[in-house]
Amino acid sequence: MEGKAPIVEIEHLFKSYHRGDQILPVLNDITLNIDETEFLALMGPSGSGKTTLLNLIAGIDRADSGTIRVGSVDITSLSETELAQWRATNVGFIFQFYNLIPVLSAFENVELPLLLTDLSKRDRREHVEMALRIVNLSDRMDHYPGQLSGGQQQRVAIARAIVTDPTILVADEPTGDLDRVSAIEILGLMERLVHELGKTIIMVTHDPRAAKKAHIIMHLDKGVLNAHPQNYY
Repeated sequence: MEGKAPIVEIEHLFKSYHRGDQILPVLNDITLNIDETEFLALMGPSGSGKTTLLNLIAGIDRADSGTIRVGSVDITSLSETELAQWRATNVGFIFQFYNLIPVLSAFENVELPLLLTDLSKRDRREHVEMALRIVNLSDRMDHYPGQLSGGQQQRVAIARAIVTDPTILVADEPTGDLDRVSAIEILGLMERLVHELGKTIIMVTHDPRAAKKAHIIMHLDKGVLNAHPQNYY
């Protein structure tokens, strides 16, 4: 959309993996800009490189060559220590299976990323309570994951992802383990994060119904990005 600035800039990205003596190319010359407050869905068959691209943008994995800039920071030039520090404050993760710690309450699960910051206990509490309000779970903050439905667990995971006010949110099949009603609720929440809080979301999904909630759908096939994205504004 006009007037937006890129929050993610990817140029000539290549990635391959080694299996014994074999080199398995995964991403081939990916160039892509993602604007601020964008909701982008990445689709494609299994093995097409979707999750690999998501992990590279999130600083979990490293490219063979090419550059990735997130919020003007060239993350491909950071050391492992710098990358870990950058990731802790700039990326919020939403996973298919929630990745909540069963022995911690919803409040404690959301608080986890803040334990890496210099915030006081009081400030951490304020941040956590605000994040849980945003996902409409203030009344469940003392519940444990086993006491919550799948949709509620995913909302806790989203609260954890946004509690540090990250630059980008990356979501890997966020509705893949949910029933239809819960999936619709989670996608509606993600839309709110974009429209009301100005978040930027990059989502990998196999579900066309989930993808259509995004502003733009791009397809990966055998490591090549579709140059003609579908725009759903």
